[in-house]
Amino acid sequence: MGKGTTNKTKLLKGLQTLGITLVALFLGPILLHAGLGNMEKPLHYPLIVIGIIVCIAAIYAGFKGFKTIQQALFDK
Repeated sequence: MGKGTTNKTKLLKGLQTLGITLVALFLGPILLHAGLGNMEKPLHYPLIVIGIIVCIAAIYAGFKGFKTIQQALFDK
């Protein structure tokens, strides 16, 4: 087995993706709570839709970030 090195640029890209995921993991539920808590306001439907989209994007970005980090560490 040869010595493999870590691809540092790919590792940093994966860590940046996980940082964005962390922000989205907090922002999505906050938007959902704001949308569901103000049912009498006219903007509650857009807040609910945006909150759901941000939550789905956070899940996708999390998987993408972990995959990028895995490729940086293990692909030679």
